[in-house]
Amino acid sequence: MRKLLILISTIASFFLAACSSDPIVNRLPFVYRIDIQQGNVIDQEMVDKLRIGMNRRQAQFVLGAPMLIDPFHADRWDYFYLYTPGSDGRSEAAQERISLFFEEDRLVNITGTMHPDPKPDVLPTSRQVTLIVPRQEPEDVGILTRVWRWMGFGKQDRD
Repeated sequence: MRKLLILISTIASFFLAACSSDPIVNRLPFVYRIDIQQGNVIDQEMVDKLRIGMNRRQAQFVLGAPMLIDPFHADRWDYFYLYTPGSDGRSEAAQERISLFFEEDRLVNITGTMHPDPKPDVLPTSRQVTLIVPRQEPEDVGILTRVWRWMGFGKQDRD
């Protein structure tokens, strides 16, 4: 009975230790942890597209809807991004914050952990490319299609 009690208490303490916030215990190989992304995904390429003088709609097109709009400071938009890697350990934690300040519907200041490139290279222009692909008749048509065409109801086979 005593051995059973020791075994149960050992197992219970092991499972309670797995729930703790100790980083060594959290990295046990059989405990699965998911990747956690919170907030707006922000990268440097998006921030480089911001320009002083943009209106609110343009800034929202570039970065998306703000995470926080302060009702007491309506001219300030805050964007937050927090990434916590899971149990695979292939990536590192990330935390980004950007605040946009507007005056009279124009962007006047950008603060936070990332800033736009002050002297950007020539931005690549977006190009629209239209490809025209010629239609090809299938070479391998069935017997009913051949009979249908022979009777004159469908397209005739080309030479």
